[in-house]
Amino acid sequence: MKPHEKWEVLPHGSLERLADNLYTVVGKLRMPLGTTPRRMTIVKLADGRLVIYSAIALDDEQLARVEALGPPAFLIVPSGIHRLDVKPWKDRFPQLTVVAPAGARERIGEVVAIDATATAVVFGDPRVQVEAVLGTEAGELAMIVETTTGKTLVVNDLIFNLPAMKGLGGLGMRVLGFGPGHPTIPKLVKRKLVKDEAAMRAQLERWAELGLERILVSHGEVIENPRETLHELAA
Repeated sequence: MKPHEKWEVLPHGSLERLADNLYTVVGKLRMPLGTTPRRMTIVKLADGRLVIYSAIALDDEQLARVEALGPPAFLIVPSGIHRLDVKPWKDRFPQLTVVAPAGARERIGEVVAIDATATAVVFGDPRVQVEAVLGTEAGELAMIVETTTGKTLVVNDLIFNLPAMKGLGGLGMRVLGFGPGHPTIPKLVKRKLVKDEAAMRAQLERWAELGLERILVSHGEVIENPRETLHELAA
């Protein structure tokens, strides 16, 4: 989809609190084969500022709830594809530090000025880490957030966990390798994003041993069995 020039609200749900410093909002995108969920993740840093990962333009009520948590300070654009609401967020909150993967600087830079990459960003909170995903030639960013109950891995397009779909839409999604109904690295995503399969396998296996509580994906449901899922995807 073409990146939005102004604040354009598409269908989305309510702000959900997952942990003391971790929140999420799930929206919907209309795609050729049906409606696809998209997720924004919000982290509250120790000093009260907010990290916005994969931004979604929100209605006034939900945006007010986000602003009540603290001032938005960092805008993480996790890949060159997730640019839809980047410019409107930066226009609305000029103080945002825009963080992008080094491998997608050119594409993201077409719509917004980039302030830092994963290797240069400093949150000032050891509980929050952003890293370029191994095997993608720094084309995608992941985030690891430590909460009072455990660690959460936040990934973008690398892993999908779409709900089961019926009819021709579901058949088409299965043919394209998007599941649906279970976590997967879709064939199309793998072809475009994964440049080094051995490095990607090592990345998945390293994540699996972090003792994760959950995985948040940009497209689909929360993965509640992260260790098992990551080992299966690595295999």
